[in-house]
Amino acid sequence: MPRDFFHDRYAGLLVPLFSIPSRRSWGIGELMDLPALGAWMSEAGFAFVQLLPLNEMADGQNSPYSALSAMAIDPIFIAPRAVPDLQALGVEAVLSDAERADLEAVRAAPSIDYARVRELKTSAFRAAFARFVEHEWKPKTPRARRLQRFTERSRWWLDAYTLFRALHARFGGRAWTEWDAPLRDRDPGALAAARAELADEIRFYAYLQWLAAEQWTEARETAEIGVFGDFPFMVSRDSADVWSRQDDFRMDASVGAPPDAFSETGQDWGFPAYRWPEITAGGFQWLAARARRNAEIYDAYRVDHLVGFFRTYVRETDGRAAFVPDAEPDQIRQGERVLEVLSAAGARLIAEDLGVIPAFVRETLARFGIPGFKVLRWEREWDTDGRPFRDPASYPKQSVATSGTHDTETNAQWWDEAPIDERRAVAAVLRDTAGDPEGPFDARIRDAILDVLFRSASDIVLVPIHDVFGWRERINTPALVSDENWTWRLPWPVEDLETDPLAVERLAYIHGLIEQSGR
Repeated sequence: MPRDFFHDRYAGLLVPLFSIPSRRSWGIGELMDLPALGAWMSEAGFAFVQLLPLNEMADGQNSPYSALSAMAIDPIFIAPRAVPDLQALGVEAVLSDAERADLEAVRAAPSIDYARVRELKTSAFRAAFARFVEHEWKPKTPRARRLQRFTERSRWWLDAYTLFRALHARFGGRAWTEWDAPLRDRDPGALAAARAELADEIRFYAYLQWLAAEQWTEARETAEIGVFGDFPFMVSRDSADVWSRQDDFRMDASVGAPPDAFSETGQDWGFPAYRWPEITAGGFQWLAARARRNAEIYDAYRVDHLVGFFRTYVRETDGRAAFVPDAEPDQIRQGERVLEVLSAAGARLIAEDLGVIPAFVRETLARFGIPGFKVLRWEREWDTDGRPFRDPASYPKQSVATSGTHDTETNAQWWDEAPIDERRAVAAVLRDTAGDPEGPFDARIRDAILDVLFRSASDIVLVPIHDVFGWRERINTPALVSDENWTWRLPWPVEDLETDPLAVERLAYIHGLIEQSGR
């Protein structure tokens, strides 16, 4: 499978890793479930899978965009069945009777119960680590040396992360801003003392990241597809990154989005604001480190909220809000520098350029050769009578044609809720393949939308898995605090993609589209 993307026409599938559990998974899609998805995708002709962030989430969080580390893979994605230390202990045999009952419950649940899954895996991984220390670390076996090499090789991000996680546990999960002042403020003596005191706990978190790295490497090598990741715009206030690089962030302000057609008041995401002058003076070190880490993990990645790297909408505590920097030349200069830093790490980029985007942002993307997004339902001639939809055959070659993102409603939901005049307008682009625009969403409309996207002029087509199958469930509803967000999973185990009649039919249909469209 060639890994040199962006030089041909090809198609990808958007699906979160958490959504593809297998029968042997512990209630959530795991790193070792990727090859089963990849086998189905490869047979269909897909070139790559677009994942959501794999960064570690804090306890109680479901959103992959609220991470306590921009570098660490969330241990919740580690497959217990593939951990040698658990295999030696009988894997599920390390669980109590009550825990085994919980495991069966999370496996059978229609959605992901993050809290229970995390509790079960933490219990199992603690047992695995205890065995590793006794049978590998102390005797200094080859596996112990592999962990040591991983720790040394990854020290540039792992040191801050593992100390943060160990301290976070020591303080009962309290945010770092509530820690004892010397540790909160990173007094060198206090940090050195903590490293000595918490050496075993620090090694435990390094062990988890090593397991994740080893499984991820194996999964990518056997998945038969390219793997695209996601580069979130920010991380949480309570994160290893903000704690270890406090000069780069403003804790007295937050970032969000300005008022627009979708929100009269705008959005406040609660993330700390960047100190762009300090970041610039420091050579964009943290962004460069994040880019390096993403290049280690992915073939390419999507840059979330790209416009925010040109101009960040900063909300002050007194209610005032403004773009930083405020002048367009400075915004262009900053955005170009960020794209240079991200591109220098080696992975290719695609850019989430949706919403209210200044013309200079898209002009910059064109100069850098970075594809932006063309979402069918939003691509209209807004200044023309009737606001007709743009024919995807007219999309620029350097773009990503798609039916939606992880934040949008599915095609089925959009169609059934759209006004009749909007349906008629999109049916004009779909031509006679869509059937009755006044009727409900059905298989004919589903496939007409797929057909026009795959035949688009865009070099890249990226389709959410929901729209391939015509499902209505969403991955996420923005601004909604709900246990249902980020919990969707396939209706059957991922390995059943090879045998389920609908999945087999979809495979054949997509394979035909890819062949016909030259992807």
